[in-house]
Amino acid sequence: MQRLVLAVALLYLSCIHLHRQIYDYASYTLDISGPLMIITQKVTSLAFCLHDGLTKNDSDLSKTQQFYAIKKIPSALEYFSYALQFPSLMAGPALYYKDYIDFIDGNNFLSAQSSSNQMATQNGNRMVFEPSAKRAVAKKVVMAMISVVIFVKFIPSYSIQGVKDDDFVQKSSLLYKLFYLHMATFLVRCKYYFAWLFADAICNNSGIGFNGFDNKGNPNWNKFSNISIIGFEFSTSLRSSIESWNIGTNIWLRRVVYDRVDKKYATVLTYGLSALWHGFYPGYYVTFANGALFTFAARNMRRTIRGYFTKTSELKLFYDIVTFATTKFVMAYITFTFVLLEFWAGLRLYVHMYMCLHILALLALFVVPRVIPRAQVSFASTATGTGTVTESFTNVLKTASRPISNNHHD
Repeated sequence: MQRLVLAVALLYLSCIHLHRQIYDYASYTLDISGPLMIITQKVTSLAFCLHDGLTKNDSDLSKTQQFYAIKKIPSALEYFSYALQFPSLMAGPALYYKDYIDFIDGNNFLSAQSSSNQMATQNGNRMVFEPSAKRAVAKKVVMAMISVVIFVKFIPSYSIQGVKDDDFVQKSSLLYKLFYLHMATFLVRCKYYFAWLFADAICNNSGIGFNGFDNKGNPNWNKFSNISIIGFEFSTSLRSSIESWNIGTNIWLRRVVYDRVDKKYATVLTYGLSALWHGFYPGYYVTFANGALFTFAARNMRRTIRGYFTKTSELKLFYDIVTFATTKFVMAYITFTFVLLEFWAGLRLYVHMYMCLHILALLALFVVPRVIPRAQVSFASTATGTGTVTESFTNVLKTASRPISNNHHD
């Protein structure tokens, strides 16, 4: 039944995508398709959680699946209020059903205060205080405004449509093409930063997203978010970049597909579902095909050469700087087709760029492991493993003489 729900939801969403693609091609107009993509995540995740709770034993489930398993079918009111929940309806983030019910019942505040010993009582009855979200909301609104100002100010100079211009394609240098793609895709990301940060602020203002207290007793409002700007912009690997972008969708893809299929096909099937969920523009499928190729290539390169750069902190810092720069250009190279949407225009630019990074990816997959012996990592790291260059800089400054580990992302 859970697979049938996934199929029916994707079929309806696909019809809406095709309707928009036929009658409003390449438009970014706000319509039903955006909210429907969020609703699709909600109803399909709910179906899989019901499947886990009603048909499986706890011993057959992972810890995450056990936590989110639902053992009682929701009422009509619960179901529709969850699917059409206003604060996250337009741009997410998509909550799981259990998180939504905890928010409705106030358990999201109760459990956090119980664990942090901030529970108060009055006349023998427990009191649950709702922490203020003003600071978190203000911070996210300011960041959203900065993002949209950057987008509006600079997008005329680095429009994604400029990559179709004959002079740009035929006369500009390879380095300038890579720079232009980096700037164009960054500005498009600013548009998403605005939408997601503003949506996060709306959710926080309604009480959604509380994540306990920090060491100083200040409330955290980061439980649900679609974006980690620092995590994406300062990532040193393709994997950590992907994990920092559209986080709610990444979680949905992992829990609905990646964790439930044969690991041999998990990456390809996950990218396939992601492409289908986004729609049918050719650029989407080019991007996700590239994503799968470069994910495997990056994984191969890391396993082969990273050990050579873990002998000293200086070498590790150099490795992180190089992978940071490489990640930025690779992300621009593989994602501009996602924004451009068109197949032939994207292919034309790739050809005039000599398919350079595609060739390097193929070499990383098939040649490098056969030519360069795999290095062994023999030191333990003090890095946190989140894969951002800013953390690497901090760790080097703080622990320059400490040993290095192998716990970073691919």
